[in-house]
Amino acid sequence: MKRAFVFKDASERNGKVMVVEDTIKDFKKQIAIQYDLSEENFKIYLDNGCEIDDVRVIRENDKIYLSLEGLKNSDTHSKSCETLENGMKVFSVSNEKERTISDWIMLNVGGKYFVTSRSTLVAKEPLSMLARMFDNDLYLNPSPTDSKGAYLIDRSPEYFEPILNYLRHGEVILDKNINPKGVLEEAIFYGVDSMIAQLKQIIEESTKHTDNNQPLTRNDVIRSIIMTSTKEELRFQGVNLAGADLNRLDLRYINFKYACLAGCNLSHANLSFCCLERADLSAANLEGAQLLGIKALCANMEGAILKGCNMEDPARSKTVLEGVNLKGANLECSNMSSVNLRLASLKNANLQNCVLRCAELAGADLECCDLSGSDLHEANLRGANLKDAAFELMLTPLHMSQTIR
Repeated sequence: MKRAFVFKDASERNGKVMVVEDTIKDFKKQIAIQYDLSEENFKIYLDNGCEIDDVRVIRENDKIYLSLEGLKNSDTHSKSCETLENGMKVFSVSNEKERTISDWIMLNVGGKYFVTSRSTLVAKEPLSMLARMFDNDLYLNPSPTDSKGAYLIDRSPEYFEPILNYLRHGEVILDKNINPKGVLEEAIFYGVDSMIAQLKQIIEESTKHTDNNQPLTRNDVIRSIIMTSTKEELRFQGVNLAGADLNRLDLRYINFKYACLAGCNLSHANLSFCCLERADLSAANLEGAQLLGIKALCANMEGAILKGCNMEDPARSKTVLEGVNLKGANLECSNMSSVNLRLASLKNANLQNCVLRCAELAGADLECCDLSGSDLHEANLRGANLKDAAFELMLTPLHMSQTIR
């Protein structure tokens, strides 16, 4: 509950500190008891001379004056009314003087100076602490001042600046390095209620963004490449890049081990000598990509598009796709000379017109694969599963040593 200082007149003698009741009637009744007055024969006023007819207009520690119409001694009544009238004139003069001094206010918040207008602090959030400090109707000295006349506020200037800007234009704008939780605490302290809801929403969205492990974008990857020296290894190990558009980028020698590249657009990208061990490249588009010397042990490339890829290194560095999952993948017209596909799963894969010279396919699952027109010269197919595989228009015949179970 609020409290107020109640005086008989503007001389402010013999006042009483009273609790403001819920209704104006109850409050006047309490005053009547304290001052031995008739409840019906007096009125109560604020220090600006305005009559109070609703307790909601009374603020904490307000000064309240009586009309004293109910006092038994008429002389005292006359004198008191005259005193009150003169007192109100003094307040009015004081008020005008206060208004003419300056509508600009200097604040010293934690050692940093801010200059703003009185209307900025009062207009948007009239019930905030700042509005109550600098509302002209209160005639109160809001806080101590320093040698420059700035009002001292012992709070963080870093978090106060966004609050002041919000009071100026009504939008919550935070710099990248500002923690919204810190601004929220200050907004609660200053009582800027409309800003509190917006800050909570910003914090919630920020938390959601972090929790969901949002994938990196093309710009994130390019920024990392630019900032990393050519002498250092760039690592995206275990990073989420799902769905990223990385087409035509030079990604050589990058470590993508355990990374999620599902659904990525890597068409015509240069992935030579990358580590893709156990990476997820399912449904990725690698059409026309350079895959010289990659290490993709047990990687998941199910349903990936690898049409026209080049895996043959002139320096004879072998591409390792051992144990890779290429089920349903499209490798049509790819150059896969000497590639290591040992124990790989290529069920239902499209290997039409592929160059698989000297390829290591021992133990590979080639069931229902289409190898039509492929070059399998000196390829190792020992132990491979070629059930229902298509070998039409083979460039070189398969030798018995290459046959399967």
